[in-house]
Amino acid sequence: MRDILMTLCQYHETCPGTEVCGGTMTEIHAKPIIADKFWIIEENGEKIATLRKNEDNRFVMSNESGVKIYETKESLTKEFGKTFFTVKIVKESHTALPNEVHGYATSTEPHNAMFDIRKKLPLFTKSSDSKSLYCAGYYCIKFDKGWVKSFCPKKITLERYPYKGPFKTELEMKQVLANVSK
Repeated sequence: MRDILMTLCQYHETCPGTEVCGGTMTEIHAKPIIADKFWIIEENGEKIATLRKNEDNRFVMSNESGVKIYETKESLTKEFGKTFFTVKIVKESHTALPNEVHGYATSTEPHNAMFDIRKKLPLFTKSSDSKSLYCAGYYCIKFDKGWVKSFCPKKITLERYPYKGPFKTELEMKQVLANVSK
């Protein structure tokens, strides 16, 4: 891995791209993982370092070459360019809607969508002529060895084992799983 902890390029004042280029046009960006706390540093889409914000509001960048501390966010943008913290949207589509049944995500395009009122389960099949019912959303299911997470399980699985759900997001499911696994 090349050393991200380098000094400014000799052409940084006139370079139309990023200020740290190593003599070539490269794009170095901080990709947020935890908002305002942790980032993956990428160069042309390849991970080259990590960046974290400490409790004292200083930034710590580290990779295989070592660790460098930046006192402020401005010192990072001064070294790596004004677009360092700008997240580039690679592909954005307004026409593609997520696969869902009654507000719960599905693993494939749903067919024969229905709602089991008694068990409060959003149900679907994976093809128009299928008889296997799947439950849309995220679930925690208790098998013999303990609780596991599940996305769009078969309805028969939920009939055979205790479960929690459905949940609309994976985060909701993980929070419940953490509580029931204790």
